[in-house]
Amino acid sequence: MLTVRLYMLQRITAVLMAPLVLGHLAVMIYAVQGGLSAAEILGRTQGSVAWFLFYGSFVVAVSIHAAIGLRVVIHEVLGLKGMLLELLTWTAALALFALGARAVIAVTLS
Repeated sequence: MLTVRLYMLQRITAVLMAPLVLGHLAVMIYAVQGGLSAAEILGRTQGSVAWFLFYGSFVVAVSIHAAIGLRVVIHEVLGLKGMLLELLTWTAALALFALGARAVIAVTLS
């Protein structure tokens, strides 16, 4: 039953990530073609609740999605099961979340 739940959670996060990836790419293309500097980009994102929510939700979805995928790869390649697999999965998810959250906070709240 856990496998089915993780499978569904990974698919749900993929559905959430799809428009976020497209939005991120659109913003990046706009910034590059518009010739915006890093300072100009930060000037537009700092203090913005909208950008915080956009990239914050992106970080949450990616952390969950990637950790589940990594769990499957670790299980298939290394044959790990049980508590060690759980520990590695949670460690990956928390590490990805912490790194992503740090970046979001730096770009939107600092």
